[in-house]
Amino acid sequence: MKYAIFGDIHANLEAFQAVLADASAQGCTDYVCLGDIVGYAANPKECLAIVREMGCPVVKGNHDEEAVLETPLEGLNPLAKAAMEWTRAQLDYDEQDFLAGLKLVRQVNDFTIVHATLDTPGGWTYVTNKFDAMASFSYQFTQLCFYGHTHVPRIYRRSDTVEVLPANSVKLEFGKKYFINVGSTGQPRDGDWHASYATYDPAEKEVVIHRIDYDIEKAQEKIIAAGLPELLAERLDLGR
Repeated sequence: MKYAIFGDIHANLEAFQAVLADASAQGCTDYVCLGDIVGYAANPKECLAIVREMGCPVVKGNHDEEAVLETPLEGLNPLAKAAMEWTRAQLDYDEQDFLAGLKLVRQVNDFTIVHATLDTPGGWTYVTNKFDAMASFSYQFTQLCFYGHTHVPRIYRRSDTVEVLPANSVKLEFGKKYFINVGSTGQPRDGDWHASYATYDPAEKEVVIHRIDYDIEKAQEKIIAAGLPELLAERLDLGR
C-alpha cells in the first residue's frame, strides 16, 4: 500500500492530471484529497468529477464550503471573490451537495487528514510556523497528520519541542508526531510553480513531497478563456 496525498487543486485540471499520472508512476495504490477542489482556475466540474469517481477519502476546504453557500462573498479578496462567483455558477445541485457533505477532519488508516487546522478545522486559520503547529499537535491523536490550505509544503515534527524540517522527505520516528503540509496541486505559493503532492508509504514509514511539471500554459489559456481575471493565470507562473 502506498498513498498519494494531494489538495488545493483549485480547479486546475492540467496540474491535477499530471499529479495523478506521477502518483501512478510512483506505484501509489490509494489516494487522499485534502480539499479545496474548486476555486480560482477554470475546471471545477472536471476536477470534482475525477475526485468523486476515485471514491477516495476527502475533507472539506474553505473554497469547497464557499462554493455551496448563498451568502455574500464579503470575506474574500477581489481575485478569490471573482473566481468564487464564477465557480458557484458552474456547479449544479448534485455537485454542491457533495461538497456540502464533506467532513472537516477524517482518519484514514493510521493517519489523520484536515484542510486547515485540527484545533479549529472550520475556522480556516493558517499554520505557517511551529507556534501555529503546536495548537494542532494538541488535537492530533495519530502519529501523522496531513494538511493543506497555505499552499506551501512544510514538515513539522514534535517530540519535546516542535521542529521545522526540510520540505522534501522524512522518515517517521517512533515517539514523534508529524504535521505535514503537502503543498498545492493547482496553485503553489512558495515561488515554485510546479504542482505539489506527497506520497506516504506506511511500510517504510516514509513521506516524500513531489514537485511535478504540467502544462501550465494550457491552464492559463483556459482561465482567460473562461473570463476569469487574467491575474489568476499570471500568478501560476510565479508560484504565488
